[in-house]
Amino acid sequence: MKKTLSIGLLLTLVSTLSYADAYKKCIGCHGANGEKVALGKSKIIKDMTKADLEASLLGYQNGTYGGAMKGLMVGQVRSLSAADIKDIANRIGK
Repeated sequence: MKKTLSIGLLLTLVSTLSYADAYKKCIGCHGANGEKVALGKSKIIKDMTKADLEASLLGYQNGTYGGAMKGLMVGQVRSLSAADIKDIANRIGK
């Protein structure tokens, strides 16, 4: 029982650290909770739905989404996994 509990706690910790690292690079421009207009040009991402936020991040990755900051955002999201994107959308989006 202790071994199972320890493994579960370890997986939770790894998952939490993984998410923290994924959104960490976003905080400087978008704020800790997605409340800022990044560089005076972006949407306030906390006002986006989870689905729209996930779709926009995936769109930046594949080049099908973006406005004035598209070039910058492509570089920011390139290394995110699908799980990272889903985690960010679930935490920040409505």
